[in-house]
Amino acid sequence: MSKQKAMIFAALFASLTAAVSFFKIPLAFTPIPITLQTIIVLLSGAMLGANYGALAMIIYLLLGVIGLPVFAGGSSGIGVLLGPTGGFLLGFPIAAFVIGKLVRTKKITALLFAMLAGTLIIYVFGAIQATLVTHQGLPAIFAGWILPFIIGDAIKLLLAAWIAKSIDINKYLRSPQ
Repeated sequence: MSKQKAMIFAALFASLTAAVSFFKIPLAFTPIPITLQTIIVLLSGAMLGANYGALAMIIYLLLGVIGLPVFAGGSSGIGVLLGPTGGFLLGFPIAAFVIGKLVRTKKITALLFAMLAGTLIIYVFGAIQATLVTHQGLPAIFAGWILPFIIGDAIKLLLAAWIAKSIDINKYLRSPQ
């Protein structure tokens, strides 16, 4: 794999995460909007591997921290990462890394398992930070901040696994012979 091409794909996945963050559906009962960011997180780990998948998400977070409007709905700044919903974003690089480590084959079961693990990591980081910032208990955070998203995230997980199985990104990462 060409390191230069892998870096370009990491930047591309960071850009894709930023692009889909503008598709935001706010919900009245929770501060967490529905977005498509997590599908790109899942894909970055599965398609780029642990290191470059995590790098893509770190680049994405850094772009938001420096003020580019790349977080959900065009928000930005360190305040977003330190706020009640920031834990979900902070879980992105770890989730991508773990997914990349778990995906050893493109078998659908391996992809689904890895992406489920990544989704759970995002939930855990989000729930911990939301609990610390809002001073609500974990049961309240789970009920209002995680439970409403499980079905949608399951659909995104299935779609991401299908895309990762269908597209062989490695053929684009290989150096020409």
